[in-house]
Amino acid sequence: MKPVAEQMALIKQGCQEIIREEELKERLERSLATGQPLRVKAGFDPTAPDLHLGHTVLIQKLKNFQDLGHQVIFLIGDFTGLIGDPSGKSETRPPLSEEEVKANAATYERQIFKVLDPEKTIIDFNSRWMKPMSAQDLIRLAARHTVARMLEREDFHKRYTSQTPISIHEFLYPLIQGYDSVALKADVELGGTDQKFNLLVGRDLQREYGQEPQVVITMPLLEGLDGVQKMSKSLGNYVGIDEAAGVMFGKIMSISDTLMLRYYELLTDITPQSLAGLKQDLEQGQKHPRQVKEELAVELVARYHGRAAALGAAREFTHIFREGGLPEEIEEKGFEVGGGPGGKVWLPRLLADSGLARSTSDALRLIDQGAVYLDGERVTNPQLEVPVDHTYLFKVGKRRFMKIKLTSV
Repeated sequence: MKPVAEQMALIKQGCQEIIREEELKERLERSLATGQPLRVKAGFDPTAPDLHLGHTVLIQKLKNFQDLGHQVIFLIGDFTGLIGDPSGKSETRPPLSEEEVKANAATYERQIFKVLDPEKTIIDFNSRWMKPMSAQDLIRLAARHTVARMLEREDFHKRYTSQTPISIHEFLYPLIQGYDSVALKADVELGGTDQKFNLLVGRDLQREYGQEPQVVITMPLLEGLDGVQKMSKSLGNYVGIDEAAGVMFGKIMSISDTLMLRYYELLTDITPQSLAGLKQDLEQGQKHPRQVKEELAVELVARYHGRAAALGAAREFTHIFREGGLPEEIEEKGFEVGGGPGGKVWLPRLLADSGLARSTSDALRLIDQGAVYLDGERVTNPQLEVPVDHTYLFKVGKRRFMKIKLTSV
């Protein structure tokens, strides 16, 4: 294992908060002295079948620990997924069915090994200890926390004061996530900043069960392609790790120069020293931002699709955007439109629904800027309606292409 100072530098890179940093240092020193690796846990509820780069911020930090010789536990919340994580929600979140959870969990197992070493990763499911738990056991667990403590959580407090309903089962979610740390005897737990309360419940419960409380590390929520809001499929500002190589490459090339460095820090294996050197080279003009961004795109696409596909995507990108060609692979979406044959769809609504724009107002702004092309022609009419039962080729901005098929029903 590396010296503690080197381990701390890599672990701290990109972190939002470490609770408590001195405890982490003590555990690393103990690990180095005894040769016993730390048990590092991160939990993921399988609420959707696909992961995007925002999800991989935690996975990348797990890889940092793995590279340092520690034991990584990728916990799939197949039991908590049936509850629905209330974190940051303004209303009760509908739980998934057991079939949906199982199907999504299967895709997670396949996708995470594009980052983590399968030989050095433990995959576990919290149903392993939660399903055998009796009602009496669950009541005893609930007795170890208070309603007052739960209402300290910001989203619960807001809902309580605004008289928005909070279901009892939502209080169980932080308890069960916290108990996961007890069951796994976690030394460290990683989570997004929105998970801080739940992670701290884990510390509290470990004390209650006579364990040394885990170190909590929160990671920032990755900004999406717009550089403003967190990456989300619902906002259309995401990069899916299962997307085609060319689509992924083009999306990464569309980010700002500032966001590019953020992606390097949170999504790659770059060392703190190399990141500082890269920033200096950019500031002094020794490297062009476009070259650095292309290197980032190649690295990330290679991770999920292989180096040959990444280099092919780079060549295709050059062909499209420097030589005026079209991409070989274009993202496709289909929409069914009510009203039968002869119906039409308002173009800004279509752009918003497809994810080519964040909203109809954003679509109107893009049209006003001359950034929207339909079948090769620039769109100038913001009130344009397009007929259904047709397939359209859209280009938005310089780099975003999509085929959209409208079918009448």
